[in-house]
Amino acid sequence: MDYKVVTYSEEETIELAQNIESEKFPNMVICLEGDLGSGKTVFTKGFAGAMAVQEDITSPTFNIIKEYTSGELPLYHMDVYRLDGKVDDLGIEEYYTKKGVTIIEWSDTIRDYLPKNRLVIKFKSYDDDENKRTITIIPYGRKYEELCEEVL
Repeated sequence: MDYKVVTYSEEETIELAQNIESEKFPNMVICLEGDLGSGKTVFTKGFAGAMAVQEDITSPTFNIIKEYTSGELPLYHMDVYRLDGKVDDLGIEEYYTKKGVTIIEWSDTIRDYLPKNRLVIKFKSYDDDENKRTITIIPYGRKYEELCEEVL
């Protein structure tokens, strides 16, 4: 079952991220999809803040992977946009079992490397209202379905 949420501000997107964070668990994988500026990094900032991550969260576009270890669990933040689907040498799949939370921006570009069980969150922005977002949340796997039932 897909879940749709409409947000009208960054604060509402952050609140959604905080609600999802409240049900986090080790080895959680969140896959973010959407156009540039659609809210992926804002969501990640909200999630990280709720995890008590102390570092500033920025898009890891040029780093590909940023690791934050100051929070309740390690947070592995990835931006795979520039990889053109070529991730063989990066060991991305190893992060899925490192007992932290992995958030992948532009995950749709590496579908073949994603775990079977994951939470996919799709962001759609609107030209006529720069603050409005339709956020579609798709759980893959029972644990993610239960998470959605708890917070949505």
